[in-house]
Amino acid sequence: MNVLSLDSCFDACSAAAGRGLRTLTPSISFAYAPMQTGHAEQLLPMAKMVMAEAGLEFAALDRIAVTFGPGTFTGTRICVSAARALALATGAQIVALSSLRLMAMSARIPSAPTRRVAIATDARRGEVYLEVFDRHSLATLVPPSCRGIADAAETLGSEPIVVAGSGAKAVADAARASGVGAHDILPDLLPDALDVLFPACELPLTETLRPLYLRAPDAKPPSPSSIVRVGV
Repeated sequence: MNVLSLDSCFDACSAAAGRGLRTLTPSISFAYAPMQTGHAEQLLPMAKMVMAEAGLEFAALDRIAVTFGPGTFTGTRICVSAARALALATGAQIVALSSLRLMAMSARIPSAPTRRVAIATDARRGEVYLEVFDRHSLATLVPPSCRGIADAAETLGSEPIVVAGSGAKAVADAARASGVGAHDILPDLLPDALDVLFPACELPLTETLRPLYLRAPDAKPPSPSSIVRVGV
C-alpha cells in the first residue's frame, strides 16, 4: 500500500510517505519541522519532497492520512484542505484521526503500568485541548474537548494516569492537588506524521473530512459601522 501522511495542527509541520507498506521491502521518507507560522508555505513542498524520496508518484497513492484537529485554526484548516485537494486530484482514500490521538501514538511515550494516558496541549486562555486514551488499545476514553485546567483535571478521573503534552504539567498539578496519581511527561510532544504512516493501512476510511476546532475563533468579523451604509 502507498500512503502519504500529513500534519500541521500545532507548532510543527510534518509529512511522511511510504511505498509498498504491506511488502517486505517498503520504502519510506519523512520530514518534520517545528514552526509557529508558515505551515501553508511548507506543508505541500514537504509532501512533494517525501513523495519523491520514497519513489512515489501522487497518482499511485492509495491512502492519505491526515489530522483534522484540534489545533491552531490556520494549521488545522491547512492540513484538512491539503488532504481534500490531494484526494480529489489522485483518487486516494482518506483516513483521519485527531491530532491528540496521533500524539498518543508517539513512540516517545514510555511504557508504564497506568491503564490510561491523557494528551493535554496548551490552548491558551487558561484552557487545554484534552483527550484520554486506553494505553494499550488507544481507544478513546474521554473524547477530545477544550477545557479549563481544573475541569480537565477532574476529567482525568481518580485512577493513576500519565499526561503528556504542552498542557500536561498544569493539568497534572491540578489533579495531584486533588489526590490523583497524575504524572506529567513530554511537554514538547507534538504530532508527527511518521507515527501514523504504517497504522494508516489499517485505520477505517473517512467518508467526510471536517476540521475539529472545539471552540470559536479568536478573530471576529467587524461590527456594523454607523458611517458605512450597506445597500445604499
